[in-house]
Amino acid sequence: MHVRRALISVHDKMGLVRLAKALAGLGVEIVSTGGTARALSAASLDVTEVADLTGQAEILDGRVKTLHPAVHGALLARRDSEAHMATIEAAGIAPIDLLVVNLYPFEATAARGASFEETLEQIDIGGPAMIRSAAKNHASVLVVVDPADYGAVAAAIREGEIDPDFRRRLAAKAFARTAAYDAAIAAWFAKEADEPLPAVLPLVAARVETLRYGENPHQKAALYKSPLAGTGIADARQIQGRPLSYNNLLDADAALWAVLEHTDPAAVIVKHANPCGAATAKTPRDAYEAALACDPSSAFGGIVALNRPLDGATAAAIAKLFAEVVVAPEATQEAVAVLAAKPNLRLLVLPSRTPNAGLQMRSIGGGLLVQEADAAATIEGATVATERAPSPDERAALAFAWRVAKHVRSNAIVLAAGTATVGIGAGQMSRVDAVEIAAHKARRADARRPLVMASDAFFPFADGLERGIEAGVTAVVQPGGSLRDAEVVAAADRAGVAMLFTGRRHFRH
Repeated sequence: MHVRRALISVHDKMGLVRLAKALAGLGVEIVSTGGTARALSAASLDVTEVADLTGQAEILDGRVKTLHPAVHGALLARRDSEAHMATIEAAGIAPIDLLVVNLYPFEATAARGASFEETLEQIDIGGPAMIRSAAKNHASVLVVVDPADYGAVAAAIREGEIDPDFRRRLAAKAFARTAAYDAAIAAWFAKEADEPLPAVLPLVAARVETLRYGENPHQKAALYKSPLAGTGIADARQIQGRPLSYNNLLDADAALWAVLEHTDPAAVIVKHANPCGAATAKTPRDAYEAALACDPSSAFGGIVALNRPLDGATAAAIAKLFAEVVVAPEATQEAVAVLAAKPNLRLLVLPSRTPNAGLQMRSIGGGLLVQEADAAATIEGATVATERAPSPDERAALAFAWRVAKHVRSNAIVLAAGTATVGIGAGQMSRVDAVEIAAHKARRADARRPLVMASDAFFPFADGLERGIEAGVTAVVQPGGSLRDAEVVAAADRAGVAMLFTGRRHFRH
């Protein structure tokens, strides 16, 4: 089948003129609309306006211009059906063999926070309708929605015989594009209607890259981007290093959100999705070195995240220890030069916009669990549960430890001296075991005393608290809410330990 007529209607004009000239050189008649027709005419190309094809000028400020039998009949008529071909011939409709369409920039308009009315007007109606018509009839019509495919399409037309598999791949891409477009619109409407968890979740994700493998080498994996997931590590730009792995991305994501919990210069080192050290200080380098001191053996091969630009001095400190990934808002030229000596280390910098947590999604057998992002971890409004209130220094340390505990797998215990962790117990089935692991790490780090302790959920018995007191804890923050809160508070009072109840837990499973 030969391509004799093409309809081109694109918002993104990239590569447009080059494609149209290639088609014209192959004797293809070009039909177009509005701005696309003007751009092609300006390039001295012959163009037939859609209005001349339909006999109807566009109406409603351009909302209706291609929704017409002369367009959709030309796209949907099966060339192998005598009845179809007779019908369009009787109606004076000539077939369209190639459709090139890209859509109004709805996603970009919504992403920049445009007004409701402006965003509404960027919902393309005619474009998706034409794409779906052409893709359904892909055996007869080539459908192109991505400028990256222009060269391959022009080459295929030039060769004359167009492979059916090539047609199907273009059709699949076309339906994926309209599905993603509709999903973005549905998600925007749900947000505008204050429905974060709608009855039908419009989830469409675009593949960003195929990864080397998944959690293990025998598993295939890829990174996908979904607008429902907000912004974050998937938007980071890689400056150097080997390709990112599935596990690298999981750990880098955990490190990023953990470090963003803090407003002072902070560093967090993550290993297997858990912080193994975290600190805030006057400079990024000081914060990194304090975080590293918590558990240097676990930090080997870890992921380092900073909430300040990576400078040369901090990069030099990080380069002394093997790290898999460094994540920072940006990096100075000096820092990049320092880390260039570690060619396998991945350096990620974030886009200018602040990461924004969207919906959190996790698959289970046969379904998908979806939740809103957890709230910020704060001790503002916490109540003093014990006879003694925390001192100002203890309160500052508790606020820091509580922010860290939110990002440790449950059951989670964090021991801190000032604004640096000295022991972290993560992911234990018993909260007492989590306390003992944190205390062991604090002893191994030869941490200074006194210590404060944060527990992501309540102590069901006093034994966990008592183990912390034995390790040198003088103040504790926890949600409260246990049936035995009175016993736990009494144990704290006997030891002169201060305790805050936040009234909110921060489980992380």
